[in-house]
Amino acid sequence: MIAGLDRINELAKIQKTVGLTEEQKQEQKVLRKDYLRQIRGQVLDSFSGLTVVDPLGNDVTPEKLKREQEKNKI
Repeated sequence: MIAGLDRINELAKIQKTVGLTEEQKQEQKVLRKDYLRQIRGQVLDSFSGLTVVDPLGNDVTPEKLKREQEKNKI
């Protein structure tokens, strides 16, 4: 599970019911930014291991992805 998600949900519930203080709004902003960073990292990790193959069995992985994969091997 992603760190901070429980607190993000808790703040969202408070926001819907009674509203957030300025301090809570700042905390929510920081937590959401960190959450998005973690999600993007997971997606990039998933894509970094992909190889695209056409119906004939040819490797058609985009060059940009191949360069990233090579860069990450080092």
